[in-house]
Order: sequence, then C-alpha cells, then structure tokens
Amino acid sequence: MNTPVKKIIIVGGGAAGWLTAGILAAEYKNLASGIQITLVESADVSAIGVGEGTWPSMRATLKKIGIPEADLITQCSASFKQGSKFVGWKNGIESDVYHHPFTIPNGFSECNLVAAWQAQFSHLPFADVVSIQSAISESGCSPKQFTTPEYAGVVNYGYHIDAGKFGELLQKHCTENLGVKHIVGHVTHLEFSPNGDIATVNTKEAGAVSGDLFIDCTGLACLLLGQHYGIPFVDKNKYSINDSALAAQVPYPESSSPIASATVATTQTAGWTWDIGLSSRRGVGYVYSNAHITDEQAECELRAYIAKSVGSDVAGKVATRKLSIRAGHREQFWYKNCVAVGMAAGFIEPLEASALALVELSASMIRDELPMTNDTMGLVAKRFNDIFGYRWERIIEFLRLHYILTERRDTEYWRDMCSPDAMPENLRQQLLLWAQRPPYYNDLIQAEEIFPAASYQYVLYGMGFRSDISGVIKTSDNLSLGLEKIKDNFDKSPRCVSLLPSNREYIDNVFKYGIQKI
Repeated sequence: MNTPVKKIIIVGGGAAGWLTAGILAAEYKNLASGIQITLVESADVSAIGVGEGTWPSMRATLKKIGIPEADLITQCSASFKQGSKFVGWKNGIESDVYHHPFTIPNGFSECNLVAAWQAQFSHLPFADVVSIQSAISESGCSPKQFTTPEYAGVVNYGYHIDAGKFGELLQKHCTENLGVKHIVGHVTHLEFSPNGDIATVNTKEAGAVSGDLFIDCTGLACLLLGQHYGIPFVDKNKYSINDSALAAQVPYPESSSPIASATVATTQTAGWTWDIGLSSRRGVGYVYSNAHITDEQAECELRAYIAKSVGSDVAGKVATRKLSIRAGHREQFWYKNCVAVGMAAGFIEPLEASALALVELSASMIRDELPMTNDTMGLVAKRFNDIFGYRWERIIEFLRLHYILTERRDTEYWRDMCSPDAMPENLRQQLLLWAQRPPYYNDLIQAEEIFPAASYQYVLYGMGFRSDISGVIKTSDNLSLGLEKIKDNFDKSPRCVSLLPSNREYIDNVFKYGIQKI
C-alpha cells in the first residue's frame, strides 16, 4: 500500500530517545508538515545515564533544536570537552601522554604538517606542534572568552554532560516547545500489518499507539528490532574484548576546584579509566575485560586511581555501579518500518565517546531521508543500513588503532590487545600505506565521516607511529608553509592561554550572567 508516513513513534526515552525526538521535531514542528512525533517510554525502565561526553557536532544539533547553551550548562552540569587526553597508552612511562584535540591542525588542508613536524619538531608531541588546542586544554582553559556568543568558540569543542539531566532537559524542551507527544507506558506487545510492518505498540497504561515509522530507542533490550523482528546481533568481541565497566561519581574537593578540559583516558592493568569533569562533580569509571581481571580487582584499581586526586577516605566512600558491555551492533539497523537508534543499534566501548554522536547521525539521516510514503521505506532502509554498516566498521577500526600500536607488554591484557589477530583487515592495509605517507582525506570515502583523517594522525603520531616520507618529496607537501604554520601555533598558544578564562571561571560566569547571544 502506498500510504503517507505521518506518525513517528519513538519507543524509549533517555538521552537517545529524546535527542532523536528533538532532532526530528525541530525539522517538522510546523503543523503544515503533518508529521506527528510521539515518544513512548516505560516508567519501569531506567536510562543507563553514563554517556557523559559529546562531540563538537552536538553544538550545531542543540542550536537547531533551539536549546540555549546557557540552559545546557546550568541545567545539565555541563562543562567543555576539547578532546581526549591519553595517559600511558604507548609504553606506560611517566611522560607517556598525548592529546586528540577536536580542532583540526592549523594548515591541515594546505600542506603536509607531518613532514614539517618530522623535519624539525619530532622531539615534541605531534598534537602540541600542529594545534594550539592541546596547550589550551592542558591549561584548563575554556574554549570561549566571556564575550564569545553561544555555540561559538575560539577553538572547537564539545561537552561533558550529566546524561540523566540532559535527557530531562531534552524532554522538557521537546514537549513544551516542539510539540512532541509524551506517553508513559510499558510496552506489552506489538501488532503488525499484513505486510509485516509494525502497526501499533501496545502499552499497559495507555493502550495501543499506532504509527507509520517506529524508532527503537530501547537500549540494550532492543525491544522492537531485536526481540520482535529478530534481527541478529553481530558480535565484535574479537576487536573489543572490554566487556565490563565500573562507574562512579566523584565530588570535587572544593566548589572552586578546576574542571578538566578533556576526557582523560588512563591505562590500567586490564583496561583504562575515564575521567570526565562536569561542573558539579567528576564522572570516573574503569572499562576492563573480565577475562583478565575480576570485578573486585577492578574496583580496587578504580578506587586507587580516584584516591590520587581526592584521597583514600573519599575514594573509599564513593559508590560504584557495574555495567556490562556487549561489543557489536545489529546486522541491520532499519528493517520494515522500524529503525534502531542508540544502544539498540549497537555499542562499542566508550573510548572516543561515539554513542551520542551516532544518535545524532542516525536521527539526522532519518530526518533528512524520511520517506514520504511507505512504498519507498525499503529504499531508505537500504541506504541507511549501508551507511551505518560502513560507520560501525570505521568506529571499530579507529578504536583498535589506540590499542594495536601500544608497546606495552606488562600484562596479559595489553599483550592480547595488541595482537595482530585482533586487527581488522582494512586497518592492517591502511597501516601499510600510512607507513609511507600520512592519513589524508582520500583514505575515507564518505562526505560525513565518523572520524576525519586528522583524528587518525593525532592518534597514530601520538602513539609513536612514523611515516617514512623521505623517499618522495612532493611540491604539495609545501614544507615551508608547514613550518610557518607550526611557528604560528607556537606564537598563538601562550597568548590564547593568557587571554582565555578557566573552565571554572567561565561556567561560574554563565550561572551568574548567562551567555552573550550576539
């Protein structure tokens, strides 16, 4: 039947469900569109609420949705994330630190910065040489001045947020300002049309809810796509052996304590700890492999890490929460008139905070490709599945890159993590190419890549990888321009650090005065 697609039903709330609702509703809130968006969530199911890091893309998303940046900061304990800081990933010695900033290297598209770095500055960390952001981040500076308009910055940035509060802010905005209908009801069963499409989700409290397109945001349960349609889960444990996490909320010693400007990922004996600075507290956790360490041992390591900053008394009292990780994704993400978004679609360890970014990308594609009638649903589904199948492959490869180059052999975990057997074939081939030249845009074929070529450079050269580019000297390398850009960074970095307020100073100012909008 050639019927219009007008009723979009999102099943599941939390940050994934409400962010999806906001992205769609901001586009179709005009009543003339005829699109109705309803979110159904159970009062009996709690959101995981741990995904506390975003990519810079969240700024454009929230701006389009219509949420003021000041509201995000004041209502979600948000602070600024300028990238990731990796401690101990190369060899574990005291000086083993590198940054993956959010800002593209200065002159990246104009010259071969790797050639310039290797020519004169290879004794310095790559990110520190080609970008000013690692210096800004390391100094605890805000990416904005007090007079910088909302959603703008001196350097690129994302956020650290309280995921639970973020979901609440999105819910309030979607229902009060964007016309999203909210139904609190526990789904008991589905009813189907003769062609196999979902016709209704039936709830214990609100009865049947009919729709034309159903978005599964039910998290790991994957209630619609997984349980009811039986779409298989593709296990990726071979490439991501981390299957557990312990999460904790750590108080600051003082209300004026500094707020870190990057997610700090520090290696441990059987995994790594994340350390995320919000305005009100820190989110700290340990991602690990249960095959290499027990939960009790992991908790001891986590508390020892926390104790280094707040003391053993506080560290001993912090509550921890165990989370299970099933690395992988659904074989298809869109089947019939049902599409999975968020953890219902899949999950890989949170090393580069890709979870919320995938929600943004998924919801944005649904918004942009929304079929007008159900006879084209299959065409859109195929396109969606092809694109997100590609994106999951790139995420897995990029995360493996952090492990495969390590020189650590001090524990069985790190020996297993750098095993060549755990490397995707495409990544193996790319590394052969990158041994002779740096990564660049032609290595990545989509217009909207998950990770740009610059991100591969930051990780590769941060981990000590070297590209032997001495064999061929190309005019396009433009070595003199590269050296000029690097010297420009050296001049700019101290000036920016001196002129930018600290994260704490900027956020305190927002609580008092808000953010300049013009």
